[in-house]
Amino acid sequence: MAKAPAVKWTREHFLIALNLYCKLPFGKLHKGNPIIVETAAKMGRTPSSLAMKLVNFAALDPVQQARGIRGLQGATKQDKAMWAEFHSNISMLGTESEQIMHDLFTHDETKEVDFLARDKVRLVAPSGPTESQATVTVRRGQQFFRQAVLTAYNVRCCISGINVPRLLVASHIKPWGKFPVDRLNPRNGLCLSTLHDAAFDAGLITLDDKLGVVLSKRLRSFFPQPALEQNFVPFAGQSIRLPEKLAEPEADFLRFHRENIFQS
Repeated sequence: MAKAPAVKWTREHFLIALNLYCKLPFGKLHKGNPIIVETAAKMGRTPSSLAMKLVNFAALDPVQQARGIRGLQGATKQDKAMWAEFHSNISMLGTESEQIMHDLFTHDETKEVDFLARDKVRLVAPSGPTESQATVTVRRGQQFFRQAVLTAYNVRCCISGINVPRLLVASHIKPWGKFPVDRLNPRNGLCLSTLHDAAFDAGLITLDDKLGVVLSKRLRSFFPQPALEQNFVPFAGQSIRLPEKLAEPEADFLRFHRENIFQS
């Protein structure tokens, strides 16, 4: 039987694969993963082809390398070039890849594509308005950022360990509205529970240069409150859980938070 012709890796295919790599843990980068099977089918590729590309990217991920995970060593020059371009311009290409991924699964603008279940693709209702194209573009970027950050932290609050997706936020270290260049950079994100996100955003907590949790005097001024103390005091001075891929918080972003947002 004649061998089926190889399907060329187009730029669009690379962006789909890079988007998917940001959303799946290393242990799920295999040809039997239903998400990879379904995505590959819609791309006109085999699951093996897509899974191999994802593991090639793992070999280029410095966080995976630091963990001793090497991935496949067959990354091509094109793999390396696309990896470098994607991560050097993630604000634009993260949004572009999310739009391509969205259109691969649906053209319904009232839905977003969600991979957090890890074993199936879900179409979920967006949380924001849908009136304008600008809003849709922003929402695509937010969807990419949220899934990339939550996946990097294994869908757990990096402070408390809470792992209920609906109670988790991809929290920006440098504010979303004031720093558009860093909006979609996973290293500008922390996976936090809604409570810890609100405290971080208000400057009631921060992280020191060793990634330890610091409580502000302003927050402590509300003590004693047993419920409040139970959610913060046990974590004071403790290091956060580190991400498992490409999203370790940027030291300069955390320094900005300590110096400009934290109520010391």
